[in-house]
Amino acid sequence: MRHRLKDKKLGRTMAHRKALMSALVCALIEQRQIRTTLRKAKCAKSLAEKMVTLVRRAGSDSSGKAVAWRRAMSILGRKNIVRSLFDHVVPACSDRAGGYTRILRLDRRPSDGAEMVLLEWVNLPPLEKKAKKTKEQTDKVPKKD
Repeated sequence: MRHRLKDKKLGRTMAHRKALMSALVCALIEQRQIRTTLRKAKCAKSLAEKMVTLVRRAGSDSSGKAVAWRRAMSILGRKNIVRSLFDHVVPACSDRAGGYTRILRLDRRPSDGAEMVLLEWVNLPPLEKKAKKTKEQTDKVPKKD
């Protein structure tokens, strides 16, 4: 029986699961959308929304922000990601009472049939991907001798 067990195990140890969720949320903050399986997306969505709520509840006083910063650093572990969370993600979500992320279902993965989804922020547009330079574009650049 699953009495009062809220987290899915995902076939991993607790340390591996925490690292996986931290990495998924960091990727979501950095890239603004990620493609993953449905089960992982549901777990990552929960943690991502908790991070936004943590920062929003900190308020504008410096002691509250410091506590939220340290707590977010302990969970996410990357300074540039936590800074991006504070500077870009939370201000964009300030007008919402909750539901900061959405899950869009995609096709199944061909190799094993896992249900794939797109996890993204509701109020943040996805980042523009940089186009790769083709061989013709790199040949046009004059070479320095």
